[in-house]
Amino acid sequence: MRDDFKIDRDSAALIVVDMQRHFCDKESGFFVPESDALAARLKRLVDAFIENKRPVIFTRHIDSEDEGNLMLRWWSEQIREDDPMSQVVDILDAKRGAVVVKHQYDGFLNTELEALLRNKGIRQVVICGVLTNLCCETTARSAFMRGFEVYFVGDGTATFSKDMHEAALLNLSYGFATLTTIDDVIKSFGP
Repeated sequence: MRDDFKIDRDSAALIVVDMQRHFCDKESGFFVPESDALAARLKRLVDAFIENKRPVIFTRHIDSEDEGNLMLRWWSEQIREDDPMSQVVDILDAKRGAVVVKHQYDGFLNTELEALLRNKGIRQVVICGVLTNLCCETTARSAFMRGFEVYFVGDGTATFSKDMHEAALLNLSYGFATLTTIDDVIKSFGP
């Protein structure tokens, strides 16, 4: 971790990106390998934020029906609001935090995420979830561009291949985010 960027428990919020059944259920055509193990690891992180009375925000990707939405053309399968696969996985219990519905990779674009963070006085965001190289990376870059310090949890994100995961981490660490681990984030809260 960089010496000049450290997590301040009083300034940080956790953003759990798209840990939905669509990506985490082996029955889904978009199942992310190891996402079941990832969900169990992220439960520790969510628990730590809740225990320390810090905000936890879950994003849910729901595809927009807007004709100009390129995501409808790009991907072969849509995530719809009423589909049970669109729900955040049970182990993370999204009722313990706020839920922000997004329609693009970027959790900030046309959502209430930035206002929610600013209203709580948040200056730092800890980002975890799926997919490392799409929604997590795009949300991290967007957070940085909005003036938030970004802490990106390398062992708290996953995607379809090791190469895509590592490329995203390399790019983010170069100019957008401080890479961290679940254990280091939890340690930052102190004893």
